[in-house]
Amino acid sequence: MDDLRFGRLVRVLRHKRGWRQADLAARAGVSRTIVSDIEHGRASRTSIAVVRQATAPLELSVDLAARGRGADVDRVLDERHLRLLGAAARWLRGLGWATMAEVSYSEWGERGSIDLLAWNEPTATLLVIEIKTELVSVEATLRKHDEKVRLAPRIARDRFGWVARATARLIVFPDDRTERARIAAQAVVLEAAYPVRAYAARRWCRLPSGPFSGLLFLKADPDSRGRHLRGPRLRVQKPREARGR
Repeated sequence: MDDLRFGRLVRVLRHKRGWRQADLAARAGVSRTIVSDIEHGRASRTSIAVVRQATAPLELSVDLAARGRGADVDRVLDERHLRLLGAAARWLRGLGWATMAEVSYSEWGERGSIDLLAWNEPTATLLVIEIKTELVSVEATLRKHDEKVRLAPRIARDRFGWVARATARLIVFPDDRTERARIAAQAVVLEAAYPVRAYAARRWCRLPSGPFSGLLFLKADPDSRGRHLRGPRLRVQKPREARGR
């Protein structure tokens, strides 16, 4: 959506509520000039954060759209994700873990895909790994990872015959300054959720024992897109009797 169409949308939504520009500005905590600029297609004069703030009272979600010559954004991001996934899988396999990538599930209304499911046979430990190329929403990341950890033992048992005595979690980020800065900015929340870091996390992965919730930075392999990890997507369905209710 271009700036002019976006501005018209904001104006229509404001009119539906019977608000003046000054009313929207007061509710959003911005100046009336900012509201006017947005409605007249001049949103680029202000930051995306202020645009989101100005339109929040309208219950309007504002997302960035990136375009570029020869650049498919989804493809670029997917390749980066696969490279990091491949690096994590190879590292864990080198430590003796079995791994399954992109294990999808659909059970009782909960749907998603476990980026990497790892199994340590000697200790019967299941490791549920979330691969994140960038930290966008801490709350959404934690909530979805919790869901996957909760469902993983059943998925592992039913699909792969892995009967876990212990289930652990690991979140993996690319080892670059941008992501390290983002993690540092959310340190209080993330350290509570993923307290094991750096050498201690690597040591646990070499010799898994006891509870574990860790965070690691890994270098993605620039020469691999991780396509060799793409097996069939494994889907967990509801029991037949439950679907018929």
